[in-house]
Amino acid sequence: MLPIEPIRFDIRPIESVNIEKEGVRFSDFLKESLEKVNQLQIEANKAVINFSTGEDIDIHRVMIAIERANLSLSIVTEIRNRLLDAYHEIMRMVP
Repeated sequence: MLPIEPIRFDIRPIESVNIEKEGVRFSDFLKESLEKVNQLQIEANKAVINFSTGEDIDIHRVMIAIERANLSLSIVTEIRNRLLDAYHEIMRMVP
């Protein structure tokens, strides 16, 4: 019977990371996404203010604007949590 050899990993440091797809950088994508979330929050706030001041706006539109803003903020928060978990996991791997 042959002895089992240990697994050898060929680990080399990352020299440069270039995350581009069709000319869009990952950081630009994140920035644009956060700007969209902020815009949805602003629109929801305006809808609530318009409704509360008695302007002619349907309650359904107000609720849809609020829910869109809430959902987008929840998604961004979950993405942030996953990124932090991945970062912490990577830091645990580094000796």
